[in-house]
Amino acid sequence: MLDQTHDLALTSWVSSAQAAGTDFPIQNLPLGVFAAADGRIGVGVAIGDQVLDLRVARDAGLLTDLSAAVAATLEGRSLNALIALGRPALAAVRAAVQGVLRADTEAGRMAQRVPALLQTMASVQMQLPVAIGDYTDFYASVDHATNVGSMFRPDNPLLPNYRHVPIGYHGRASSIVPTGTPVHRPMGQVSAKPEGPPTFAPTARLDYELEVGAVIGVGNALGTSVPLAEAESHLAGLVLVNDWSARDVQAWEYQPLGPFLAKNFATTISPWVVTLDALEPYRVPARVRTAEEPLPLPYLTDAGDQAHGGFDLTLEVWIRTARMREAGTPAERLSHGSFAQMYWTLGQMLAHHASGGCNLRPGDLIASGTVSGPEKSSRGCLLELTWRGAEPVTFSNGETRAFLADGDEVIVRGWCEAPGRARIGFGECRGVVVGA
Repeated sequence: MLDQTHDLALTSWVSSAQAAGTDFPIQNLPLGVFAAADGRIGVGVAIGDQVLDLRVARDAGLLTDLSAAVAATLEGRSLNALIALGRPALAAVRAAVQGVLRADTEAGRMAQRVPALLQTMASVQMQLPVAIGDYTDFYASVDHATNVGSMFRPDNPLLPNYRHVPIGYHGRASSIVPTGTPVHRPMGQVSAKPEGPPTFAPTARLDYELEVGAVIGVGNALGTSVPLAEAESHLAGLVLVNDWSARDVQAWEYQPLGPFLAKNFATTISPWVVTLDALEPYRVPARVRTAEEPLPLPYLTDAGDQAHGGFDLTLEVWIRTARMREAGTPAERLSHGSFAQMYWTLGQMLAHHASGGCNLRPGDLIASGTVSGPEKSSRGCLLELTWRGAEPVTFSNGETRAFLADGDEVIVRGWCEAPGRARIGFGECRGVVVGA
């Protein structure tokens, strides 16, 4: 599945695409939606510290290799029409844009003379990349599930169904927001005792959840399923997700039906959809089941998914408190982990989601659930990192946190790298907590 678009030797005439540590070299070219300074909404591609306007590129005759159907999708206010055409259309756009941005092509030389082809990232405001009709959040990290289970059921942390079925719940699509959107501390029912009575108050245990999201491209009809072997043909690409959570509200309301107000007030996603084609060099095998673990049922088993259903994606969470910003000091890292060892693959999550006949649609979002690893440093939320608040984290300025305070900014970052391949990233998924 690797081709010349992944070649480490490729360079762009956009000099910032070669900058050390950039998320957006010419081998990446993720898709997003931006608002220009004049208010116009456009579909764009990230390159270095610039955004290439796809409509300008098309109208300037730089993308003549694209079919009329694909070219027509490049002037919308979301990526939905494009991703609905499937991975071949996304691959065609990526290859065509790469030709326009390469330093050694005639298209690249022409592009440098096109006015308004590029906008600086600093001058645009990123929007949600897709119109999200439905959002489903899974619980796919066995380390996270075990840690949380240990807090509440020390003798039986992992329930029997976990190793057989990808656990998930339907979230709230209307409160998914792009990076940089302030997050208001939610109100809810909270109780100091499991038996109540509750009070209605601002959450005192606001948390983040480090997650990875998969954007649905091609959907399936109601009443049909998606075989696991075909699941990734329905995925457009990946984003970073912070599923903000009110832990005290969650503790009171989750029985017997699960999350509700504790998770529907805000979910932040990163603005760039990194396509599966760009991620091909960083594929890894799915997590291997131990001898003590049951094999997945046949509909959740596929040799291809087992061989390369994982992604070697490094993930970090950083925090910058209000005091840090006032002092001009940088953010501090809370966790560093990997997406490579999730218990369930994204393909398995999608196949299971559709297995009962649920119709997935272009722009739907599937999130992984909190990504945690076996080490404390890789725990993907404060609930785990501080063990329900009993072990607060301490920062270099002396501040401590058991849960998030007003003014805290949470920053999620992710990138992939491999020997002989370019480092590609996702940009940042960030949000500042404001008071209730």
